[in-house]
Amino acid sequence: MRRLVFVAALAASAFGCGSWKRVGSDEQPKPTETLTRLLNTTQFYQRLGRLAAGDPMPFVGTVAFAAGPADSVIAVLGLSLENRAFAFQREGNSFVARYRVSLSFKREGAPPVDLAREELVRVATFQETQRADESVLFQQVLRIVPGTYTVTATVRDASSTSESSATAEYTAPKFGKETYSAPILTYQATGRGSLADPLSLVLNPRGAVGYGSDTLLAYVEGYGFAEASKVPFEVLDEQEHTIYSDSLRFRGGREVESQVVRLAPDSVSLGELKIVVGSKPERSASALVSFTQAWVVTNFEEMLDLLRYFGRDEQISAMRRAPEGERARLWRDFYQATDPNPATPENEELNQYFSRVNAANQRFKDEGVPGWRTDRGEVFVTLGPPDESVESTPGASSRIVRWTYLNYRLEIYFQDETGFGRLRLTPGSRAEYERILSRVRRQQS
Repeated sequence: MRRLVFVAALAASAFGCGSWKRVGSDEQPKPTETLTRLLNTTQFYQRLGRLAAGDPMPFVGTVAFAAGPADSVIAVLGLSLENRAFAFQREGNSFVARYRVSLSFKREGAPPVDLAREELVRVATFQETQRADESVLFQQVLRIVPGTYTVTATVRDASSTSESSATAEYTAPKFGKETYSAPILTYQATGRGSLADPLSLVLNPRGAVGYGSDTLLAYVEGYGFAEASKVPFEVLDEQEHTIYSDSLRFRGGREVESQVVRLAPDSVSLGELKIVVGSKPERSASALVSFTQAWVVTNFEEMLDLLRYFGRDEQISAMRRAPEGERARLWRDFYQATDPNPATPENEELNQYFSRVNAANQRFKDEGVPGWRTDRGEVFVTLGPPDESVESTPGASSRIVRWTYLNYRLEIYFQDETGFGRLRLTPGSRAEYERILSRVRRQQS
């Protein structure tokens, strides 16, 4: 089995590998409510303890803590934002958006710590302004005293005045001798030599990593160990099963020591991971292994089911038949083959597909099944919204709805033949729709 994790002391000249072993049950997680998560990304991240806000300015954030000089605590707040939320304007040969982030740290019995920053985003092409993945990172470092804080982050777009806020509670621990930080999920980190040195890292605010592609970094600091010491470290899946277990090793005799744990998610369970350091006290962080950072999709079988209207039937069938050890490679191949613009980190075609699944679920709620699984949902997901929708007999027991697609020169009819509210494509419309869909997919391949 491919190695999942290795630990490196950042202050050392070379990386060292831990002797990781799989422990506990080999039982696979039960299928999760993938569609519910897919459509409630904000709610899912809130459950993980993140600062998460929805439209019109969606963002996900977190706060990490490390020891500072004397009894102070260094707090690092990071926000993950999406280009598509900003009102970009053309300036010369580029596109520019401006936004303001307001932060508030409130502790009972003390005045709040408030600050605000104005930021600018500049991209080269219009296509980049439409990105729906994590495309903007905001980060702010503060020095605070230990305690429990109510943290509020507000993001406001300067051009459109759109604004979203999120609030969550965080506890800044008191770090003493022979203690350690919680795992800090990062994109990159540099170890420190003393507590007076700045904390040099780039947070991964979502704590998300793509299945079979990226590597998740968990940065851990140890403080004032008098001698060589081991601190327990484990990774738990959604069912609280221990996936991996070992120890972090601190040399001792130093004010601060830094280590990083690397997790390669092609060998672990999809979904939420809990990364735990120590036992007394236990300090932990939650991460997410998903098929894409843009959507919370964390179950392989249900992912394949969600792709039933996507096309690429042979590749999807191959993934469905594949043994577990081959799935990560096949998913990487599928993701690359369907990406219309490899120059960007997101897969625009998959993002559009899931956006339509989301929209279909919202629009077609009246048939007693998920909206994307209705005939109207199928057509909407594959061809997009119609140019014209007309209901010929509104309110009648036998409804007929006509959709028109001008670009495809397509006119199709949905009829409720049973009177139970289920609108089905008429046989002639089904044949015409499948003919057009086949032509569209040939053009895309």
